[in-house]
Amino acid sequence: MKKNIILIGGSHGIGLESAKMLAPDNNVIIASRTSDNLDGLKVKHIKFDVIKDKIEDLDLPEVIDGLVYFPGTINLKPFKMLKPEAFEEELNLNFISLVKVIQGLLPKLKNSDMASLVFFSTVAVKVGMPFHTSVAASKGAIEGFSKALAAEYAPGFRVNVIAPSLTNTRLAEKLLSNDDKKKKMDDRHPLKRIGQAEDIANLVSFLLSDKSSWMTGQILGLDGGLSTIKTN
Repeated sequence: MKKNIILIGGSHGIGLESAKMLAPDNNVIIASRTSDNLDGLKVKHIKFDVIKDKIEDLDLPEVIDGLVYFPGTINLKPFKMLKPEAFEEELNLNFISLVKVIQGLLPKLKNSDMASLVFFSTVAVKVGMPFHTSVAASKGAIEGFSKALAAEYAPGFRVNVIAPSLTNTRLAEKLLSNDDKKKKMDDRHPLKRIGQAEDIANLVSFLLSDKSSWMTGQILGLDGGLSTIKTN
């Protein structure tokens, strides 16, 4: 039986690759601001802005078996150049809007036999990195929240977090704007390459599947080894 899976954001990058993997075997709904790149893909698109719109207003199935929240930011600046408003903006998009989405979908998630929720953090929460104060703060909130949510709703539904390192998507294009920058970023990782959208989408697909049915409350580092090993 096909699962009803909603992707918040899904027309670009990791979200799009995830939709491609999930669409053949599931009923996939993409709620995002645009429907770019979705032509020919067997998904339902609903126009949705996580900052401005309410998820409760969308026409969604009464049972939701999977939820993935993709919106995020990469705002890398020295702390002294960041105003409090920058922290508020990232916290609002990365975390507060996520909370609103979950609260709005909670009855539909509880209607599933065991829904799977997948959120995103960053390697910079585990490993302190310069210029990451604002993004690490908002993503760190997601990690703590997710563990508590997983505990509160077990065994009703599962909650897991993916914490990638730099991934080759539109969001990271400023950091990968030429071959020298790309090689420098590749070399930072023990596996000598940055992530690709497909790498992350593979894990999304696994976490939404029954193959991960005994996994909840986990922060899964998918970072080419950056957070745990050193090779030189």
